[in-house]
Amino acid sequence: MKTDNKPWFWIPLLNFASGLPYAIIISVSVIMYKNLGISNEDIGVYTSLLYLPWVIKPLWSPLIELIGTKRKWFLLMQLIISIAFLLVGFTIPTNGFFIMTLSIFWVAAFASASNDIASDGFYLLVLPEDKQSFFIGIRSTFYRLSMLAGNGLVVLFAGYLEHKFGDNTKAWSYTMICVGLLMTFITVYNFIFTPKNEINTAANKETVQHQGFGTIFVSFFKKKQIGLILTFILVFRLGESQLLKMLSPFLLDSKELGGMGLDTEAVGIIYGTCGVAALTIGGILGGIAISKQGLTKWMFPMFLAMHLPILGFILLAFFHPTSIYYIYAIVIVEQFGYGFGFTAFMMYLIHVAEGESKTAHYALATGFMALGMMLPGMLSGFIQKYLGYQNFFIWVFLATIPGLILSRFLIFPKDFGKKSEEV
Repeated sequence: MKTDNKPWFWIPLLNFASGLPYAIIISVSVIMYKNLGISNEDIGVYTSLLYLPWVIKPLWSPLIELIGTKRKWFLLMQLIISIAFLLVGFTIPTNGFFIMTLSIFWVAAFASASNDIASDGFYLLVLPEDKQSFFIGIRSTFYRLSMLAGNGLVVLFAGYLEHKFGDNTKAWSYTMICVGLLMTFITVYNFIFTPKNEINTAANKETVQHQGFGTIFVSFFKKKQIGLILTFILVFRLGESQLLKMLSPFLLDSKELGGMGLDTEAVGIIYGTCGVAALTIGGILGGIAISKQGLTKWMFPMFLAMHLPILGFILLAFFHPTSIYYIYAIVIVEQFGYGFGFTAFMMYLIHVAEGESKTAHYALATGFMALGMMLPGMLSGFIQKYLGYQNFFIWVFLATIPGLILSRFLIFPKDFGKKSEEV
């Protein structure tokens, strides 16, 4: 089947293959280590350090421009990720599993960051520009769906095995082996269905060879408003970076410790059912809105939709409702808002990468984004312990304000992201 001009065949699972490893390495590992007896402080520090490959990925992004094709790169990286998850599964039952699994996750993180570079570049080269604004919502949705598949379905499966075996070690070992097999299937699918033509690849290689590595980096830092742009990228996810690290511990910790006292299976159900639907609808509507009216009109409302639902977690921390349906409602609103709002942020990063060497420049922009996630996340466990969950969520909400303020000063074409013709 010819799929070169049918992005619906390859965009969803290609972006799912970017998001799932990220979810497992950055988010699901938090729940896994929590249930295997690791402290919040250690979880915050060491799982946040796993962000580092995404931070420094611009250092090797020009190599992906020069060597081979982006399709070959992301297929190889997805294979490495599959093997890494299988190894994590076999390593969990061993002595010293914490250091060993972190080391394997570290390898998988480098492969995942490289996969992101290649996949992003592939998307920018293969898909015509007038279709990118529409499909950025689809990309964001399936990326986030993969996050929910990790935080929802994978966690639900692990929780089920915890109850079945009464042994968290065995449950998480089997879970990670299954994740490795799932990644293997996705890799095979992407091998079959992704287009084999990469338009402008030769031109891009010639540009990179002509400019050299240093020139590519320098040209990025010569962009208009670059100081404001980088500051915005670094602080925009200041609140989210801390929320993501401590939200699962909050839901899992007992009420005596200020948490909600849920078990692993309940957390998986919450994020794997209603959360999936809400995020899907939000992401698709976000992409449609930008493609019809442009980014200027929708950026600030989308950012508000992304951050305001944090207020719901403040209410949970203060009132600890006994009915789980309150948690469902808050998660539905939060996931819809995230799917809707994050589309605008990713579209803005595409604007930042516009011009020559867009793959390398997009990698630089997302590298700074990862740095903005890593540093606050490392401190999140200590901040939560010092403030308690109630004040911690208030702090997280306040931490979203600087990014909202800076977004009002960003300059980009008024109709950026608006499609010129029907997709």
